[in-house]
Amino acid sequence: MLTPFGLTEGADRLYRFVLARPGCAAAEAAEEFDGSAHALDGALRELTRLELLTSDGPDRGRLYVVNPKAALDTLLAFQQAEIAERNRTLARSQAAAEMLLAQYAARHGGDEEPEVEHLRGAEAVRARMSDLVPTMRDESLAFVPGGAQTPEVLAASKAAGAEPLARGVRMRSVYLDSIRNAPGTLEHARWLTERGAEVRTVPALPMRLWIKDRELAMVPIDPADSAAGAVLLRQPGAVTAFLALFEAVWASAVPFGEAPRRSLEDPGSQPRELLRLLALGYTDEAAARRLGISLRSERRLISELMERLDARSRFQLGQRAVENGYV
Repeated sequence: MLTPFGLTEGADRLYRFVLARPGCAAAEAAEEFDGSAHALDGALRELTRLELLTSDGPDRGRLYVVNPKAALDTLLAFQQAEIAERNRTLARSQAAAEMLLAQYAARHGGDEEPEVEHLRGAEAVRARMSDLVPTMRDESLAFVPGGAQTPEVLAASKAAGAEPLARGVRMRSVYLDSIRNAPGTLEHARWLTERGAEVRTVPALPMRLWIKDRELAMVPIDPADSAAGAVLLRQPGAVTAFLALFEAVWASAVPFGEAPRRSLEDPGSQPRELLRLLALGYTDEAAARRLGISLRSERRLISELMERLDARSRFQLGQRAVENGYV
């Protein structure tokens, strides 16, 4: 009854007892506390201090509760006073914290960004990108998997890239070889190169990746589903690792404008990458997604490989690939 207002269980128990037996003797009330005079005195002091209990004499011969409405008003008044005091204390603490942060910012050149930032969903990623792209100073590095990009994605990429390119920001992007069969994405890559960006292609990419000014890396939460969101990393060790990955892929990629490599003798060719994916246990659907091509194109490429390697089955194709050192 009274414990929600901050009273002890003993005070609550005594109040209930006297409420049910108005005018009872203190000795009767003591029975509620197993005859403990100390426990009874503590509860009595608590209730009389709050004017919730009264007696008819100095020796507390008879006990009466105050009208419940008056009791509640008293308790609420005490709680409101406590809340007001807590709010004043909180305001003082907040002011002190703001002063401390201001002093820190003055000495360290502003607020520090979090080392790890989680962005849930594609919309959150797009919104954060729109904040970060205008602040690029020197360089933008990107892996763009998925083959053909949607018109909406291409329009957003063009809008985001125009201003940094005009300011002289160096932009290097790696797409899939398959964009050469996607007119819209092919035109976008041409638009980028005409404005000074550098574009290369590879048969497959490990994930979507964006690195800003060699200080920040954005990677997907789930590499298989970029729509799930992304993680923004500012930790120097993590950024350095992704930089190394980008440079390794960039070094083996084909500059846009040159014909993609098709020879089985070339480790960086699309046929070799497909053999590698199949050897790793990728299904046709998963391999097609990694290469950014349709399932029909992927199966046609497998048929061509079987013919070139004189294989009559998928199993034999794997054997021939191992025998020739292609996987």
